[in-house]
Amino acid sequence: MKRSHVFAAGAAATTLVALAIAAQGTPPGHEVARVGDAAQWAEYDADTPKSIVELQPFRRSSAIAVDTAGSVHLTVTLTNLNPQINAWFLLILHATGEAGTRSYHIENIQPQTQVLALDQSYPDGLRITSSGRTANCALWPEGQPTVLDRARQSGLPDAPICNDRLYLRNATTGTYTNIERITNVLRDHVWGGDKIIGFIKDDFFKDAFIERGTSGPSGTPRAAASEIDGPMPASLNDVFGAVSIHPETLAIALESNSAALPLGRWNPVRDAPGIFLSAMEPQATASVLLGSYKQSVNTLDSVEAGAVDYLVALDLSQFDLAFALGTDHPRVGWSIRTLDSMRNPRLPGPDGIGSVAPLILNGIVSPSWVGRTVAAFAGGFKREHGAFHYGALAVKNSGSHYGFIEEGVIFSKLQPGLATLMVTDTGAVQMKTWTRADDASLEHIKYARQNGVPLIETDAATGLSRPGAWVNQWGPGNWSGSNDERLRTVRAGMCLQEAGKTTYLIFGYFSTATPSAMARVFQAYGCRYAMHLDMNALEHTYFALYTKKDGTVSVQHLIAGMAEVDRKGPGQIAPRFLSFPDDRDFFYLVRKR
Repeated sequence: MKRSHVFAAGAAATTLVALAIAAQGTPPGHEVARVGDAAQWAEYDADTPKSIVELQPFRRSSAIAVDTAGSVHLTVTLTNLNPQINAWFLLILHATGEAGTRSYHIENIQPQTQVLALDQSYPDGLRITSSGRTANCALWPEGQPTVLDRARQSGLPDAPICNDRLYLRNATTGTYTNIERITNVLRDHVWGGDKIIGFIKDDFFKDAFIERGTSGPSGTPRAAASEIDGPMPASLNDVFGAVSIHPETLAIALESNSAALPLGRWNPVRDAPGIFLSAMEPQATASVLLGSYKQSVNTLDSVEAGAVDYLVALDLSQFDLAFALGTDHPRVGWSIRTLDSMRNPRLPGPDGIGSVAPLILNGIVSPSWVGRTVAAFAGGFKREHGAFHYGALAVKNSGSHYGFIEEGVIFSKLQPGLATLMVTDTGAVQMKTWTRADDASLEHIKYARQNGVPLIETDAATGLSRPGAWVNQWGPGNWSGSNDERLRTVRAGMCLQEAGKTTYLIFGYFSTATPSAMARVFQAYGCRYAMHLDMNALEHTYFALYTKKDGTVSVQHLIAGMAEVDRKGPGQIAPRFLSFPDDRDFFYLVRKR
């Protein structure tokens, strides 16, 4: 006869619970003293080696001890890694004898309505409560995790369990492009490999993707901002007010049949309500803006000034924004850029962790969201370059490594002074420069990604947007590029724009640009905050839309060459991030119901 006991692990680390049980042999049948939040924050703050679980200051754990018909005693521990988000859980089964300990990363696909729990009256699995109804999900009947093991052996990144109400996240290998494979080998296995990569970037990638287009009169008068049904148009120099370009590599279909795109105007994307596209040249920015803040923005050179850039605006009243880590990047160890004086040799990484195990990162959109995903784009720098080597931020907070959060789980701490995009538990999308005081809101952050310092920020005194203080400072801004500060290359960035009562997330693709050119373009479009993403290649600046018409889904890449990342054979396209796991982190947008 089976019997079970519930004991609250409360705020205690799951790993500590498992170790205590192992040390005692037969699990205790009484309640374990709950460790308060202060102790968890102490673990979070401590400069000591720790597990990914101990890095979660809001976690809550419970456990049951199950006596099976035989001599095996099973202890099951369930940890909600952030109850406010209620999305990711760690399930640990510890059995005496040869079975040992097994861990499973569980995803709650309905976090706003489903509650997962262990119950002493049901020792075979989880209890799932939704809308006042509770269902049992047998996962380890008679102490045997056969259901979980079958799901693990399925080969699926997200294997459905419990009548498709939960997913078991499985380890998988992310897809690498040829460039990624080569750079990983050079960085990880070849002494001086990063210098070789720098040579390749300087000599082969610089201006490799520059787009000039052909310009001419637009043929139609420029509309006033009040006449635009969508995002605000760019503020242009009068000389360019009636200029259009004929794109060379643009691969997104627009509602307009015209082959010419007026500079700075927004064009609705075909079969994609709430999504707009605009073409821009930095030199077309209004003179009053080009002449402003010259202390923090360099004068544009003739190449980047005339290069064509594309921007895509997405109406956030129609879409939810999400963020996912790749199977391999960004990592959680030390950046190669960290100064020796900032590196703690006792720690495997700046936050005390060197691995995310036993959690699983699978680099793909969850199956529950794929059908409503409308866009995806590549994220920020890898950890190798995601910290500072020069300037004030290089000598603070262990080198100010860029932080990131997925589904409320902190994988790298958010550091003050860094440009941060975040999505809260209410779905609100925000961009700001993180401060230490903002740590008070961590529990409510569902997604976050930091990437350097701001390109555009809001002046607290005037309420107006202005270029970031380090836009023209290569080292303190950590803009990457070559050691002799040659910064011009293909780049991507994003910003938030307010148009009336509507907020737009704007993705910017810059065919060849320095941070100064990016800042001027985002200035022209009235962005209240903007930050850098990645650079140097089309796969790093990747952006794709997924449009539907008559039941058919079409993949549209912003730039034609981006399709090569998705090409699996003649005439075959498998969308990156949607159809196969990727090694890199990414953002995606889901149409609201």
